[in-house]
Amino acid sequence: MWTSPSPSLTRRGLLGAGGAVALGALISACGGGGDGKSGASPSGGAWTFTDDRGTAVKLKSRPRRVVGYVGALAALYDFGVDQQIVGVYGPTKLKDGKPDPQAGNLPVDRLTIIGNAYGEFNIEKYASLRPDLLVDNMFVKDELFYVPAESKDKIYALAPQAAISAGDVALPKPIERTAALAAALGADLKSAKVTAARARFDKAVESLRAAAKANAGLKVLAASASPDLFYASSPNKNTDLIYFKELGLDLIVPDKLGQDGYFEDLSWENADKYKADVIMLDSRTQALQPKDLGSKPSWKDLPAVKAGQVVGWQPEPRFSYEGCAPIIEALAQTIRTAKKTG
Repeated sequence: MWTSPSPSLTRRGLLGAGGAVALGALISACGGGGDGKSGASPSGGAWTFTDDRGTAVKLKSRPRRVVGYVGALAALYDFGVDQQIVGVYGPTKLKDGKPDPQAGNLPVDRLTIIGNAYGEFNIEKYASLRPDLLVDNMFVKDELFYVPAESKDKIYALAPQAAISAGDVALPKPIERTAALAAALGADLKSAKVTAARARFDKAVESLRAAAKANAGLKVLAASASPDLFYASSPNKNTDLIYFKELGLDLIVPDKLGQDGYFEDLSWENADKYKADVIMLDSRTQALQPKDLGSKPSWKDLPAVKAGQVVGWQPEPRFSYEGCAPIIEALAQTIRTAKKTG
């Protein structure tokens, strides 16, 4: 699950990891002033949204100042939420100042960053933004990702929160729920941009389904690498892996999972415990990449590595059609051309 051994191992790592409902249904699903349409009228009436904790957020008007976890905001932005976004936390900028890949298309230079790494959350800076709403993903039940447990009560006291469940559910569900929240915040889910992204996503899904069927029996392992440990991820917890399994991908299930059920941590000496033809390797900036693993003989000896059958994996995909389509396309291409290694 996580990319490095630390006390926060069970909360910051290898996560997230059926077609989506119709866009019109998403609009009606996002709650509102009793009419079942959007969360607020264009004239600025009362706004409501029931999140995946079952918490009903009720405000006098549609939120105008939204702060949130980088992945959640990047997905909302893909659906058309823009000017309301004022602050962000989580991996937002790289050391060279460029946007972190997890920021997607977010205009990070105009946003206030209140924390750029796990454990960082500047409460004073957050309060100064006068937030109307905090938006986050929820990989573990009732835990908002990257919100420090020791200060969550102070943070929650400053603004209501909307949490999207991103664990134990198949990928289309958090996409649908993010779309519903975007619609409640005023986004147009029928825009050309969103409908084109949905069409691309649907095409990518069918491409992966076909590739998995054509190359049945190919063993795939989702994993993450750190200096000391190799993490084998469970396809029964990560939202994308759950979905890929539904599409026919033969994903390896680790047999000694940690407390949250997301991964099994292996020493590098035991990195070959699971015989995989293809490795989906965590491509986030906090994880080691193939170019970093040359000094690990056990990595170089893995059959999938020898065969050149390693594909980048985003355990925290952007829960939007635009964010997920390219990921699924790349995986489909790898599965389509991969060979059995044993």
